[in-house]
Amino acid sequence: MSYGVFARFYDSLTDDVERDMIAHFIDDAVERFGTRGTLVDLGCGTGAMLPAYDGMGYDVIGVDLSEDMLAAAFDNIMDAGKSIQLVCQDMTELELGFEADVFVCVLDGICHLPDRDGIARAFERIAMWSHEGTLFIFDMNTPYKHTHILSGQTFVYDTDDVYCVWQNSEEDDTDGDHRIDMLLDLFEPDGVVYRRYEDELSEIAPDPDIVDDMLTQAGFEILGSYDGYTDRPVTDTTERIVRICRCGTRR
Repeated sequence: MSYGVFARFYDSLTDDVERDMIAHFIDDAVERFGTRGTLVDLGCGTGAMLPAYDGMGYDVIGVDLSEDMLAAAFDNIMDAGKSIQLVCQDMTELELGFEADVFVCVLDGICHLPDRDGIARAFERIAMWSHEGTLFIFDMNTPYKHTHILSGQTFVYDTDDVYCVWQNSEEDDTDGDHRIDMLLDLFEPDGVVYRRYEDELSEIAPDPDIVDDMLTQAGFEILGSYDGYTDRPVTDTTERIVRICRCGTRR
């Protein structure tokens, strides 16, 4: 998956995301369970969340594999008048060189790893750069959302910057996990004509119990699982699970 074209229009297409709510949920979790210090945003994308974390007093680092996403993140940081470090890395091969106090990965970043093994490797690398007490807060789309909300559906977005047709097809990957393949047709207005671009993405949604087992094996204690960024418990119809985890005694 490229994210190259998608990076140009990502902020416009996600303008309705309640980023302040997400940031306050994370900050409240740190107040309850952790320490406000160095915060690493994995899969930070265009960096739209980074200024909010910085404003809450964290020493923020944004990590993403896509150079195009990080280029957009740099522009967003400059526009916000912030000085935030950006790192181009794959979270499955994370190399920080220091132990962070908080790791976050929001808006389904973990789901965009290639397979179940990739998720397990990411958890292990995050644990490697954690100390006892480091928090790891992240969300994932559920198999329910893949099957009942996304699969076989077409969504259309019309913004000032882009007209987007998003088509989904559902497949089972080699582990038997739910996988959604996404085809994005993007039309950018240019005077009286539109320029058309395409991008292809995919995401997986393993069984939540399997994800919990991988976290435990990596050395994390799961402090809570929630229905989105709320205090509601997870149900059979939860579309996005948010987990608050804490690194245990180093092995």
